[in-house]
Amino acid sequence: MISKSTFSIAAAGAGLCFLGYCIYFDHKRRSDPKFKQKLREKRKKARTEKSTKSSTPFPDLSNPEAMQKFFLQEVQQGEELLATGDIEGGVEHLSNAVAVCGQPQQLLQVLQQTLPPQVFQLLIQKLPSVSQRLVGSAAQSMPTSAGLAEDDIE
Repeated sequence: MISKSTFSIAAAGAGLCFLGYCIYFDHKRRSDPKFKQKLREKRKKARTEKSTKSSTPFPDLSNPEAMQKFFLQEVQQGEELLATGDIEGGVEHLSNAVAVCGQPQQLLQVLQQTLPPQVFQLLIQKLPSVSQRLVGSAAQSMPTSAGLAEDDIE
């Protein structure tokens, strides 16, 4: 039978060996000449994936039914994501809903009363970029064959 002290010494030794192993390989990884380059590429790839993932396509702005369906869908998705703890995703969907809403000021007042202040602040910060995306998608969907060049549209 192994005594308690022998067992605790063996456990401490195993812990130190594991810690040494971690330190050695972390040092080896960080001293790699291409470590920073690989890290930057990985972060850039993650950022681009996130930005393309979060770009929800807007529906046809001339179709009121599609706009209403999109609005309700975005509000629902935003609430679900906020409830699960995905703040950024929830804010993204809620900002899409505010951008296509017929009465955005009233919706913002309701959201200000129901959302925590930090989340509402993120929503306010997100609105300009979403509005630009909405205007961009509206400009792309407009027919330019009616005698107007793209440069003529202001």
